[in-house]
Amino acid sequence: MEHDGEVRHEDQQQEPTQVDSPQVGASRADTSDALFAAPEVDPGPELGPTGRPWPEPPDPEPLTEHGPAVVIALCNQKGGVGKTTTTINLGASLAELGRRVLLVDFDPQGSLSVGLGINPHTLDLSIYNLLLGRDATAEEVIRPSEVEGMDILPANIDLSAAEIQLVSEVAREQTLQRLLRPLRARYDVILIDCAPSLGLLTINALTAADKVIMPMECEFFALRGIALLTDTITKVQDRLNPDLEVLGILGTMYDPRTLHTREVMERVVDAFGDVVFHSVIRRTIKFPETTVAGEPITTYASNSPGAASYRLLAREVLQRCHAG
Repeated sequence: MEHDGEVRHEDQQQEPTQVDSPQVGASRADTSDALFAAPEVDPGPELGPTGRPWPEPPDPEPLTEHGPAVVIALCNQKGGVGKTTTTINLGASLAELGRRVLLVDFDPQGSLSVGLGINPHTLDLSIYNLLLGRDATAEEVIRPSEVEGMDILPANIDLSAAEIQLVSEVAREQTLQRLLRPLRARYDVILIDCAPSLGLLTINALTAADKVIMPMECEFFALRGIALLTDTITKVQDRLNPDLEVLGILGTMYDPRTLHTREVMERVVDAFGDVVFHSVIRRTIKFPETTVAGEPITTYASNSPGAASYRLLAREVLQRCHAG
């Protein structure tokens, strides 16, 4: 009996060991997992299309009074890079922020006028009459747009003759500057849509401007165009307008699906750094549609990514102007 009791006593002593054993194994497994688990990595700030941390420009404070205007020329001698589209939609976005805006169509093709529903062929008076004629006043030529707070100084093919006629004028490079001087008190921002050339009209625009924005299509040939334009701006700064500043380079027609587009943007940022706007305008069918509709994307497709991009650009432009 005693022997049986001893056996039972031994069995009772072994039971806790059999129960505890799985728990010890599980504890070791947990410790092993903890030792070899990958450490948590801080993803850091979100990167934008330019490869830099995505900023959040503050909303500008409302204005208590208007003027004097900052004059911004949108310039690139290469055609089809989005100068006119940017002028229209940036102007509309600035107007949404309570700024009083004047758009100056300084391209004989009159694309800016067409983009806001004005037929340049039916114009009785245009910017040409203000540049070289004495038969019109700015009040007679300026037209209101469908966007509240945004006016337009239209142009047509007559402007092409101005480049020839200005050659014989005294201080020919300052002609546009003299035209805009009395208008600056009425507006907060004046945007000049330049012709796709580096001729006398473009020199006039750069001489009249305080800042210049260079829209650049995200493709290889655009890089060379930016280099040529930069040389021209340097000459204007040296000889005609020492106060001219480059406000920024704007990437347009950006398509993140293509390696070429991303490589071009990377090279531009490497070359120009923070001069490149964080805002990037992506390709979308909405922009050609807005031209047909004769209105900016901010009213045609207000909730589209294109409208959001230009609203972000407007805040970034005002932030840079204020900082400058």
